[in-house]
Amino acid sequence: MKNKHKKNNKNIWIWILAILVIGVFVYFVYSNKPSSSSVENPYESEIISRNGIHWHPELSIYIKGEKVEIPANIGLGAVHNPIHTHDEDSQLGVIHLEFSSVVRGRDTKLSEFFKIWNKDINSFGSNIRMTVNGVDKLDFGNYYMKDGDKIVLNYD
Repeated sequence: MKNKHKKNNKNIWIWILAILVIGVFVYFVYSNKPSSSSVENPYESEIISRNGIHWHPELSIYIKGEKVEIPANIGLGAVHNPIHTHDEDSQLGVIHLEFSSVVRGRDTKLSEFFKIWNKDINSFGSNIRMTVNGVDKLDFGNYYMKDGDKIVLNYD
């Protein structure tokens, strides 16, 4: 009779242990997935093209009304960055977004251009006013550039 109770106790402990292991596994699987409320912008990681893009937004920067020239050949050199500028249209502030494969939303953020330029969007000042195609925007570096955008940053 004691052996039967020991065997039953052993089976109970095995079941408890199995349930705990499954519970811990389920907890880690679901706790590591971001909830929809924790994702700031789903466009950030969304694939916007699988075959690349060739877009040309324009950026104008003004400090106290004075236009800042965006240098030519940002992102060009030993490594050809998909976000870059060229000689022939740098005075217009044309940013080339030339990706040849998968492109995610985060790849098109204005802050990515500033990173490649080795600048922060606040490098020119912290009091910024931004318009895109004539419409006021508040997302600054988090703005997702699109083909043909006319982006104007005014620093006071």
